[in-house]
Amino acid sequence: MSDPLYLSLWFPDFYGPAMLPHMFAVLQQFPFSEQRPGITYAAVQPVSWNEASVLERRFSPGIAPEEAVVVAADLIHDDYAYVFDAYWDLWTPDPGGHEWLLIPTLVKFIVQGEEFDDGTYQETGHVEIDFGLDSLFVRENVELTEQTQAKIRDNVTKLVEFTKKAEMNTRATSRRLWSESEESLPQKLIARLQKVQ
Repeated sequence: MSDPLYLSLWFPDFYGPAMLPHMFAVLQQFPFSEQRPGITYAAVQPVSWNEASVLERRFSPGIAPEEAVVVAADLIHDDYAYVFDAYWDLWTPDPGGHEWLLIPTLVKFIVQGEEFDDGTYQETGHVEIDFGLDSLFVRENVELTEQTQAKIRDNVTKLVEFTKKAEMNTRATSRRLWSESEESLPQKLIARLQKVQ
Protein backbone atom coordinates (compact mmCIF):
# COMPACT_ATOMS: atom_id res chain seq x y z
CA MET A 1 0.00 0.00 0.00
CA SER A 2 1.36 3.41 -1.01
CA ASP A 3 1.40 6.44 1.24
CA PRO A 4 2.56 10.03 0.72
CA LEU A 5 6.19 10.48 1.76
CA TYR A 6 7.50 13.63 3.47
CA LEU A 7 10.66 15.11 4.91
CA SER A 8 10.12 17.67 7.69
CA LEU A 9 12.87 20.10 8.72
CA TRP A 10 12.89 22.47 11.70
CA PHE A 11 15.13 25.54 12.03
CA PRO A 12 16.13 28.02 14.73
CA ASP A 13 15.05 31.67 14.30
CA PHE A 14 12.48 30.90 11.60
CA TYR A 15 10.65 34.22 11.39
CA GLY A 16 10.59 37.34 9.24
CA PRO A 17 13.40 37.81 6.71
CA ALA A 18 15.40 35.00 8.40
CA MET A 19 13.12 32.52 6.58
CA LEU A 20 14.68 33.41 3.20
CA PRO A 21 18.19 31.98 3.78
CA HIS A 22 16.65 28.78 5.20
CA MET A 23 14.39 28.38 2.15
CA PHE A 24 17.31 28.98 -0.18
CA ALA A 25 19.66 26.61 1.68
CA VAL A 26 17.17 23.72 1.40
CA LEU A 27 16.43 24.34 -2.30
CA GLN A 28 20.19 24.46 -3.02
CA GLN A 29 20.62 20.88 -1.75
CA PHE A 30 18.04 19.42 -4.12
CA PRO A 31 19.27 17.30 -7.09
CA PHE A 32 17.14 18.91 -9.81
CA SER A 33 16.02 16.90 -12.82
CA GLU A 34 18.32 17.19 -15.83
CA GLN A 35 15.24 16.98 -18.07
CA ARG A 36 13.15 19.56 -16.12
CA PRO A 37 15.62 21.64 -14.08
CA GLY A 38 14.82 24.48 -11.72
CA ILE A 39 11.77 25.64 -9.79
CA THR A 40 8.70 25.34 -12.02
CA TYR A 41 6.06 26.85 -9.71
CA ALA A 42 5.94 29.25 -6.77
CA ALA A 43 2.94 30.25 -4.65
CA VAL A 44 2.41 32.39 -1.57
CA GLN A 45 -0.38 31.40 0.80
CA PRO A 46 -1.59 33.83 3.50
CA VAL A 47 -2.79 32.81 7.00
CA SER A 48 -4.06 29.23 6.25
CA TRP A 49 -4.67 26.75 3.43
CA ASN A 50 -8.33 27.89 3.39
CA GLU A 51 -7.36 31.32 2.03
CA ALA A 52 -6.75 32.17 -1.62
CA SER A 53 -3.11 32.41 -2.74
CA VAL A 54 -1.78 35.98 -3.02
CA LEU A 55 0.77 34.96 -5.65
CA GLU A 56 1.09 32.04 -8.07
CA ARG A 57 3.66 31.85 -10.85
CA ARG A 58 4.66 29.05 -13.22
CA PHE A 59 8.09 28.95 -14.84
CA SER A 60 8.93 27.17 -18.07
CA PRO A 61 11.80 26.57 -18.20
CA GLY A 62 12.33 26.37 -14.45
CA ILE A 63 14.20 29.09 -12.57
CA ALA A 64 17.18 28.84 -10.20
CA PRO A 65 16.54 28.53 -6.44
CA GLU A 66 17.84 32.05 -5.79
CA GLU A 67 15.36 33.47 -8.32
CA ALA A 68 12.50 31.51 -6.72
CA VAL A 69 13.34 32.89 -3.27
CA VAL A 70 13.43 36.44 -4.70
CA VAL A 71 9.88 35.91 -6.07
CA ALA A 72 8.69 35.37 -2.48
CA ALA A 73 10.99 37.94 -0.82
CA ASP A 74 8.56 40.90 -0.92
CA LEU A 75 5.84 38.78 0.71
CA ILE A 76 7.65 37.39 3.75
CA HIS A 77 5.33 37.21 6.76
CA ASP A 78 5.28 34.92 9.80
CA ASP A 79 1.69 33.89 9.02
CA TYR A 80 2.35 32.95 5.35
CA ALA A 81 3.37 29.73 3.64
CA TYR A 82 5.39 29.37 0.43
CA VAL A 83 5.14 26.51 -2.05
CA PHE A 84 7.80 25.65 -4.62
CA ASP A 85 7.53 22.83 -7.19
CA ALA A 86 10.59 21.13 -8.64
CA TYR A 87 11.41 17.83 -10.32
CA TRP A 88 14.08 15.20 -9.83
CA ASP A 89 14.81 12.19 -12.02
CA LEU A 90 13.76 8.83 -10.56
CA TRP A 91 13.93 5.40 -12.15
CA THR A 92 10.42 4.36 -13.14
CA PRO A 93 9.33 1.15 -14.89
CA ASP A 94 7.41 1.52 -18.16
CA PRO A 95 3.78 0.29 -18.07
CA GLY A 96 4.90 -3.18 -19.19
CA GLY A 97 7.53 -3.26 -16.44
CA HIS A 98 10.23 -4.36 -18.91
CA GLU A 99 12.25 -1.18 -19.19
CA TRP A 100 13.22 1.42 -16.56
CA LEU A 101 13.44 5.09 -17.53
CA LEU A 102 14.70 8.17 -15.69
CA ILE A 103 11.48 10.19 -15.40
CA PRO A 104 11.15 13.74 -13.98
CA THR A 105 9.11 13.33 -10.79
CA LEU A 106 7.39 16.19 -8.92
CA VAL A 107 8.56 17.27 -5.46
CA LYS A 108 6.80 20.04 -3.47
CA PHE A 109 8.60 22.26 -0.97
CA ILE A 110 6.23 23.80 1.59
CA VAL A 111 7.73 26.54 3.77
CA GLN A 112 5.55 27.60 6.72
CA GLY A 113 5.95 30.67 8.89
CA GLU A 114 5.52 30.01 12.60
CA GLU A 115 2.13 31.75 12.75
CA PHE A 116 0.75 30.15 9.57
CA ASP A 117 -2.35 27.93 10.01
CA ASP A 118 -2.22 27.96 13.83
CA GLY A 119 1.42 26.91 13.97
CA THR A 120 1.16 23.68 11.97
CA TYR A 121 4.94 23.84 11.45
CA GLN A 122 5.26 22.24 14.90
CA GLU A 123 3.89 18.99 13.41
CA THR A 124 5.01 19.22 9.77
CA GLY A 125 8.20 21.28 9.99
CA HIS A 126 9.21 24.79 8.99
CA VAL A 127 10.04 23.19 5.64
CA GLU A 128 8.02 20.17 4.58
CA ILE A 129 9.07 18.35 1.43
CA ASP A 130 6.41 16.23 -0.29
CA PHE A 131 8.05 13.50 -2.40
CA GLY A 132 4.79 11.98 -3.66
CA LEU A 133 4.00 8.33 -2.93
CA ASP A 134 6.49 6.09 -1.14
CA SER A 135 5.89 3.47 -3.86
CA LEU A 136 8.38 5.46 -5.98
CA PHE A 137 11.05 4.10 -3.63
CA VAL A 138 9.63 0.81 -2.36
CA ARG A 139 8.14 -0.62 -5.60
CA GLU A 140 6.42 -3.50 -3.80
CA ASN A 141 4.45 -4.61 -6.88
CA VAL A 142 7.46 -4.87 -9.22
CA GLU A 143 9.15 -8.22 -9.77
CA LEU A 144 12.60 -8.36 -8.21
CA THR A 145 15.21 -8.80 -10.91
CA GLU A 146 18.82 -7.67 -10.90
CA GLN A 147 17.85 -4.57 -12.89
CA THR A 148 14.90 -3.81 -10.58
CA GLN A 149 17.14 -4.11 -7.53
CA ALA A 150 19.66 -1.66 -8.97
CA LYS A 151 16.98 0.91 -9.87
CA ILE A 152 15.29 0.70 -6.45
CA ARG A 153 18.67 1.13 -4.77
CA ASP A 154 19.45 4.17 -6.98
CA ASN A 155 16.14 5.86 -6.08
CA VAL A 156 16.53 5.15 -2.35
CA THR A 157 20.14 6.36 -2.43
CA LYS A 158 19.02 9.64 -4.03
CA LEU A 159 16.37 10.09 -1.32
CA VAL A 160 18.77 9.31 1.54
CA GLU A 161 21.55 11.53 0.13
CA PHE A 162 19.19 14.49 -0.27
CA THR A 163 17.77 13.96 3.23
CA LYS A 164 21.29 13.97 4.73
CA LYS A 165 22.40 17.02 2.71
CA ALA A 166 19.22 18.91 3.66
CA GLU A 167 20.09 18.46 7.32
CA MET A 168 23.89 18.78 7.18
CA ASN A 169 24.21 21.70 4.75
CA THR A 170 21.48 23.88 6.21
CA ARG A 171 20.95 25.09 9.76
CA ALA A 172 18.21 22.53 10.41
CA THR A 173 18.08 21.50 14.05
CA SER A 174 16.07 18.32 13.34
CA ARG A 175 14.55 16.31 10.51
CA ARG A 176 11.97 13.55 10.16
CA LEU A 177 11.33 11.35 7.11
CA TRP A 178 7.78 10.05 7.41
CA SER A 179 4.65 8.76 5.68
CA GLU A 180 1.02 8.66 6.76
CA SER A 181 0.83 4.90 7.26
CA GLU A 182 1.15 2.97 10.49
CA GLU A 183 4.25 1.30 9.07
CA SER A 184 7.18 3.73 9.02
CA LEU A 185 9.00 4.40 5.77
CA PRO A 186 12.35 3.26 7.17
CA GLN A 187 10.74 -0.09 8.08
CA LYS A 188 9.28 -0.42 4.57
CA LEU A 189 12.60 0.52 2.96
CA ILE A 190 14.63 -1.83 5.16
CA ALA A 191 12.22 -4.70 4.43
CA ARG A 192 12.35 -4.00 0.70
CA LEU A 193 16.12 -3.55 0.57
CA GLN A 194 16.65 -6.80 2.48
CA LYS A 195 14.68 -8.48 -0.30
CA VAL A 196 16.93 -6.93 -2.95
CA GLN A 197 20.28 -7.67 -1.25
